[in-house]
Parts: sequence; structure tokens; C-alpha cells
Amino acid sequence: MSFPLEESIPYHILALLVLAVFYGIYLIKQWRQKRCGIQTMQIGRGKDGQTHTVETLMGIATVGIIPAQLLSIASGWSHLPANARFTGFCVGFVGDLIFLISVFCMKDSWRAGIPVKDKTELVTDGIYAYSRNPAFLSFDLQYIGLLLMYCNLLTGMFTVFAITMLHLQILQEEHYLTAAFGAEYLEYRHQVFRYLGRRKGKTGF
Repeated sequence: MSFPLEESIPYHILALLVLAVFYGIYLIKQWRQKRCGIQTMQIGRGKDGQTHTVETLMGIATVGIIPAQLLSIASGWSHLPANARFTGFCVGFVGDLIFLISVFCMKDSWRAGIPVKDKTELVTDGIYAYSRNPAFLSFDLQYIGLLLMYCNLLTGMFTVFAITMLHLQILQEEHYLTAAFGAEYLEYRHQVFRYLGRRKGKTGF
């Protein structure tokens, strides 16, 4: 069911707003950490083997999807009706909000990529009490939101590629966190789901 308001909404502006807020948060966080002497971007740095491959492909996917999204917005290339596009904006906006909360709760322990030398803390409070990977979840929501707003083959392929690589990166980070924090992380993993939710008395996934 479509409503007249949904038909008249300037979706290109809303889509650009979702992207601007999301990457604005990312860049501001990176800038603030740089001022404190913290190297935020650690994708592929000082790594080899599978970790290097996954992080490199993840970097390509998460950077490559941006021009694909912008091209879709500029061309107005979408095969979905207005109500789906409005839903996409809402999903993307939720992704922005979760990302903001995630980087705020992570404080100076936030990194892009697995840190090789940095000593970071295991953050389990705030939004991390309900998701082990809220930042990755926010990326997924932003991608899905933009896909609903501008659904086409190009954006669809990049969205699937990016979400897949982010999931593989999560698996890599789980091995790192298990080695770095041991029983503390395993207990946290036992309580909190990988993407969203928590439970007691059962093993997380």
C-alpha cells in the first residue's frame, strides 16, 4: 500500500543524508582518535595469510560500495516502489543511530581491522550488552537501507559482497578476541548474540 506522501519524498536527499551522517560519524571518530595518537585504520596492516586477505577484501567492499550507492542515487536507479524506499530510509537511519552509539560506547578501543600491537579493552556494556558487533550491524543496516531506497543490480551486488566480507571479518575478530581475552570473552559470547540479542544459560552464536 502506497501513500501520497511517500511518492513525493525527495529520496535522493534522504539517501545522501543517511550516507553523510554515517560516514561523518566514522571520519569524526577517526579524527578524534588520531589527535590522541591512536591509529584507527588497521585493515591489513602487519598481517598475512587469511586475515590479510579477508581484511583487504573487506576494505575493497566497504569502499567500493560507496560510489555504487552514489551512482544509483544520482541516476535515480531503483526498481522498488515508494513505500519500500521509505522503509529503506528508516532502516538506514537506524543504522546511523546504532553506529553512533557503537563508536561512543567503544571509546578509544574502537579500531577498523584487528589491532596487531595496540592493547584495547573488551567492551561489554552499553549497546555491546545486546550485540557483540553493533558497528558491523550498523554497516549492514545502512547497506540494506540504501539498497531498499535504490534497488538495482549494481547496488545489490556490492551490498551482498560487503555484508559477506563484514561477516567473515567478524569471524576473524572472534578468533582474535578469544586469544586476547580468553575466558572473559567466552563468557561474554555465551551471553550475547553475534548480531542482536542476549540470552542466559545457552551458548551464543
